[in-house]
Amino acid sequence: MSVRKLFLIIGIFLCLADIVKGQAQYSQYQYNMFLINPSVAGVNGYASVNMTVRNQWAGYYGSPQTYSLSYQNRFLKMKYSIRQNLFRRKTYKPKTEGRVGVGLNVYNDINGLVHKTGFQAAYSYHVWLNGETQLSLGLAASGYYYKIDQRQITFTNPDESFLYSDFRKGTFIPDFSAGAYILNRKFAAGFSVQELMEGFVKVGSQAYKDLSITRSYWLFGSYQLEIDRDNAIVPSAMVKMSDLINPQMDIGLTYIYKDRIWGGVKYRTGSSMVANLGLTKDKYFFGYSFDYTFQTIQKATFGSHEFVVAIRFGESSRRYRWLDRY
Repeated sequence: MSVRKLFLIIGIFLCLADIVKGQAQYSQYQYNMFLINPSVAGVNGYASVNMTVRNQWAGYYGSPQTYSLSYQNRFLKMKYSIRQNLFRRKTYKPKTEGRVGVGLNVYNDINGLVHKTGFQAAYSYHVWLNGETQLSLGLAASGYYYKIDQRQITFTNPDESFLYSDFRKGTFIPDFSAGAYILNRKFAAGFSVQELMEGFVKVGSQAYKDLSITRSYWLFGSYQLEIDRDNAIVPSAMVKMSDLINPQMDIGLTYIYKDRIWGGVKYRTGSSMVANLGLTKDKYFFGYSFDYTFQTIQKATFGSHEFVVAIRFGESSRRYRWLDRY
């Protein structure tokens, strides 16, 4: 085996090892918690479409890139029917209790030679506790397709065995995720588990049969401190773990002005500092974040950049306005 081929195979497996650790990395998950927790689907009481584009380690060849497009909605008390009780008294009852939410997320994650394309379809159920506190539970079915991009691999020898290897074909992996989320005027807290089956089922190339998928756990919490009518500060924390080992923590602080302008910083343990900005205009939201990593690779990159654009639908009277986290 040639040295070049050995390094190629090592590189491929390093890419695989990195991408199967869990979900794609996001820095602005607080603006769309649905990306990491299926119970958040429809939590705010209106429909929204969210697009996220992330370029990690910009300027470095083969750097990770993530593209995500998500939709979520809540079935509210929109239509009513006439009900009649035993005493023939007529009442108006909603056809739906406004407790069900749905969500869909499609994404493409590129990490070196490895491409991961997938989807997640979520169902959530929301109940009110003590009037202003909402508890949400959610379950999602997902599927994703792994494939090595053979277009980035070139050989001078046309008889190279890897060119005809079954390893170049992809494999489809179905899975599930679940979560819980509690929210009121002051605080939010959530817990979710991704990759519940840990890739137990694989459909496609047998070359991927030993591919290891790791279950990941997410724990999030935030609390809003209102300085006055127009200004607020929100400290937050997020812990991500794989098989309950090697935890990664985000500790952040966000300033909010009139619920329209956001600005904050976040420290990601052993990894990076993140600065983010957000702006709401009518039904539109725009967000940007910049990651500065403490790793050596920072010397060869322009940092990591993430852009978020969201559009919300539905009349204002249908929204739970104090739950609005944009």
